[in-house]
Amino acid sequence: MSEIKRILTPYSYASAVAAGDWVFLGLHRGSGDSFHAQIANTFAGLRRTLAEFGLALDSLVKVNVWLKNIEDLPTMEELFRQHFAADKFPARMTATTAFIDADCLLMIDGVAYRGK
Repeated sequence: MSEIKRILTPYSYASAVAAGDWVFLGLHRGSGDSFHAQIANTFAGLRRTLAEFGLALDSLVKVNVWLKNIEDLPTMEELFRQHFAADKFPARMTATTAFIDADCLLMIDGVAYRGK
């Protein structure tokens, strides 16, 4: 049986759980007053979390992006292209939702592969 490693948060979820070859990322959200600031901060958080497992963004194989405003979708598309090489995009689902925190404009969760 492989070891399970969790990166805990002060809340009732882990920011990531590694099990076998997979790392499951809990919600990552950024802070800031604009969509650009929040997505940049979110990607910084994703990088930090993945680094805990010796991984980079290109290890992501699936992400879910939750937007507060569908109008931010074109900007999100543009910024994803800045964070991933064209041949390293993860599979992605994008949807809109209302968030508990009124200042939250997006959240990202996903799955990374750490196998050989």
